[in-house]
Amino acid sequence: MKPDLIYFLILAFIILQFIFSEVIDYLNIKALDEHLPDEFKGVFDREKYKKSQDYLKVNTRFSGINSLVSISITVAFLALKGPGWLDGIVSSWADLWVWRSLSFVGVLYAFSTLTSIPFSAYGTFVIEERFGFNKTTVKTFIMDFLKSLGLTIVIGVPVYLALIWFFRTYSTNGWLLAWCALTLFSLVMMYVAPVWIMPLFNKFTPLDEGSELNVAIKAMCKKADFTLKGIYTMDGSKRSAKSNAFFTGFGKNKKIALFDTLIEKHTTEELVAVLAHEIGHYKKKHIFQSMALSFMTSALMLFLLGLFLKSRVVFTAFGIENPSVYTGLLLFGLVYAPISFVIGIFQSILSRKNEFEADRFAAEITGTPGVMIDALKKLSADNLSNLTPHPLKVFLEYSHPPVLQRIEALREK
Repeated sequence: MKPDLIYFLILAFIILQFIFSEVIDYLNIKALDEHLPDEFKGVFDREKYKKSQDYLKVNTRFSGINSLVSISITVAFLALKGPGWLDGIVSSWADLWVWRSLSFVGVLYAFSTLTSIPFSAYGTFVIEERFGFNKTTVKTFIMDFLKSLGLTIVIGVPVYLALIWFFRTYSTNGWLLAWCALTLFSLVMMYVAPVWIMPLFNKFTPLDEGSELNVAIKAMCKKADFTLKGIYTMDGSKRSAKSNAFFTGFGKNKKIALFDTLIEKHTTEELVAVLAHEIGHYKKKHIFQSMALSFMTSALMLFLLGLFLKSRVVFTAFGIENPSVYTGLLLFGLVYAPISFVIGIFQSILSRKNEFEADRFAAEITGTPGVMIDALKKLSADNLSNLTPHPLKVFLEYSHPPVLQRIEALREK
């Protein structure tokens, strides 16, 4: 395939994907129904239901503007053969591949960060504030950014350089060695993140041993034959009024974290049902399934990257005279995007199936499907969720089934 054709196809895919995404969002807005579903009468009042729809409309418009700016910059950079131009500049700065690699990705990362910060700030301090969710202070916002930047430097940079080193050093099986190293790193991070990284951003407080909630959760865990190292509350209210709970850790380091906002808004029975759902993912092997799929897709990606680096045609298309692994990583991301899009659809389908299974597990282990339904309703109301998403939006992007489908499935239990 000729470089000019590849150049055109990549730019066309980026633009068409943006247009397609905007069409899906338009259909999603059009699918809004002004009539409150009967299932939610008594949970949403007329004012709150309208507020949830306004929240979706505002976020959709904002996301569209954000995407338009990002896509415009990306297309302009590629159309002007920016990768070749930037590579020429960083090559004049340093001779060693390490410094050229860091300079290349550093410039791109800095520019991307500078353009994204205003949108992030607006989303947090204007949109989330307008709808009553924001609890983030300017200090917290800045500290979150600095901590994330620090983690990128301390963790991301070594991983990035190691990846380049594998492909530079081992031309034939570099992808396989890189995959083994990346898989091992991922497994280590499953143990390290809950202990060292997550506490950098949030405070985790052990749930009072003698509390009604702690006793109820432990009784449910015993019934489910699930060993738990700890039950914690997390200061989610530090940033948002939204509610959530999650399962973290691996092996004997399994922990459950409840947002303090969740505890404030739900009964003990509802909280136990929510946690039973999270445990259901583990008991139904969804965690292992997700890990296996992640490792398989990363193996495919790295294998294709190895093949890609041996071809010069895409490098030539974007003005790169001397192909390198670090420029290849950028260009490969463009070529791999359609594959990633298709894989993402199948992952979403599987994820939605797993959510139904976890709901059924929660209903079985608690013996009260109605409590899980009540919890889902409250979560939807508290987070101003969209109750009537367009089916195509769900099919392409939703990792969780729409709440009305989840409730219907639980009622059939």
